[in-house]
Amino acid sequence: MTHGTHGHRGDELCETGLALYSRALRDGHVGSGEVSTAPCLVHLGYLHPAIDDLDRLEPVPPAVMLQRLLRSSEDRIADERRRGQRVADIFEPLMRLGSHNAATEDTPALRILSSKERTGQAIEEAMAEGREELLAIQPHDAQVSKRPDILEGAMKRDQDFLDRGARIRALYQHTIRHAPYVRARYEHLTGDVEARTLDEVTERLIVIDRTVAFIPASADRSVALEVRHPALIAYFVNIFDRLWHLATAMHPEAAHPPTVNGITPRQRAIAALLTEGHTDSDIADRLGMNVRTARVHIAKLAATLGSESRAQLGYLIAESGVLKQEDPDQ
Repeated sequence: MTHGTHGHRGDELCETGLALYSRALRDGHVGSGEVSTAPCLVHLGYLHPAIDDLDRLEPVPPAVMLQRLLRSSEDRIADERRRGQRVADIFEPLMRLGSHNAATEDTPALRILSSKERTGQAIEEAMAEGREELLAIQPHDAQVSKRPDILEGAMKRDQDFLDRGARIRALYQHTIRHAPYVRARYEHLTGDVEARTLDEVTERLIVIDRTVAFIPASADRSVALEVRHPALIAYFVNIFDRLWHLATAMHPEAAHPPTVNGITPRQRAIAALLTEGHTDSDIADRLGMNVRTARVHIAKLAATLGSESRAQLGYLIAESGVLKQEDPDQ
């Protein structure tokens, strides 16, 4: 590949660049003249001039590059979410103007719910009409767990739904398995109800009778979307089904993932996020726990692997092969 034909999108690394970056990591440096075939390495910051020799280019550690790229991706996602919210705000009054069309007025494909109260009311109305099935993905929400009025209202709504012969399938994070309010919920609900857990789940999702779904439309979940488009509903159901088959049973019969070589499933999940460069607060948020609990688990993982520092812990995780271990029953 020549300099004249070299080109690719954004922060992608081409094959030529990858090969040269790999060699720089092995040798500790490459000559500045060698990057003519892969100028992206310098433009994207994979290589930088050595302090004592400007003709020598040294590689930035892969862990540092990974953090930069992930941070850039997260920034782009946040920008798109903000853009989506601006578009939604613009189109909400326009959708009302267009509601004179009878088909749109009866069953709009998308409806913006601009507050938590409106969202809760819409979910209750949809469940009151539902007769078959509710699929739910419920990430940890510390505020909800402190509101007994919300929990009691949800319990009654769900039991009424079950009493009509419908079924409920719910997905949570593993950290919720021992939460008192979750245990109480499943001790009191009767009917066809199942719950499973994963290390991580997607954002909140509720699908009722495979005809209507509710998803957050803002970071604080104060704005939601009511979705009735068949293609989107089918997509949500497909995501749920795939996660459901990967999840571990919690109710009515709980299964407990085994500890392998002293490393618990939760510690394996934390180890995977550590190697990706996530901070303690990121790990806590993604796994549904507080930062203090996350740090306790990190400390236990470090003790198990014999690590004396955060940097050494990442190395020992890679050397131990803990992320490659499979459960014995698989």
